[in-house]
Order: sequence, then C-alpha cells, then structure tokens
Amino acid sequence: MSKLNVTTFGENIRSLREKSGLPIRKIAAQLDIDPSLLGKFERNERVPTKDVISRIARVYKQEEGFLMKQLISDQFAAKIIEEESDIEILKFTEAKVLYHKNLIKK
Repeated sequence: MSKLNVTTFGENIRSLREKSGLPIRKIAAQLDIDPSLLGKFERNERVPTKDVISRIARVYKQEEGFLMKQLISDQFAAKIIEEESDIEILKFTEAKVLYHKNLIKK
C-alpha cells in the first residue's frame, strides 16, 4: 500500500491554497463561492458539495477522486470516534459494501 496523505480534507485544501500564494478571497472567487465558506471548508466546519469539490480539483489541479476519498474518510473517522468504536468496524464496512454491490448486480 502506498503512503497515504494523512491530513483532513480541510487541511489539504488550505495547504494547496497557501502553496498557490493566493489569498482566500481570490481562490473563493475562482470557485464562485463566498470566502467565508471556503474558510469553513478549510477548518472542516462545513462539507462542500460534489460540484464544489469538482471546482476545487480544477482550480488546484488535483484528482477529484482523491479529494472525495479524503473527505469521505474524514466523515468515517469522525463517526468512528463519535461512536467510540474501533478500527475493526472498517472490516465490517468493507464486507457490507461488497454485499450491497452484489445486491445491485442482481
């Protein structure tokens, strides 16, 4: 398995913005969103829509699929912590995904 970028979605997009050297208002304008909303995404206080994630990927020249995986994994991690569960639940989740995929194929 390759080394994963273990940061949150928000930390990642903040880092990308900082590396671009552009202020939040200019990136927000390129994304056609309010700068305060972009700030909330960067602080992991709000979750962007798929359309906004697609625009973020274009602006930062990132793979949209990677950004989606990063965001969804943040949501899984938060739920596991919230439920005071352990990592073992991911094995159950994997089995459920395969089960549901098989149901869809039928």
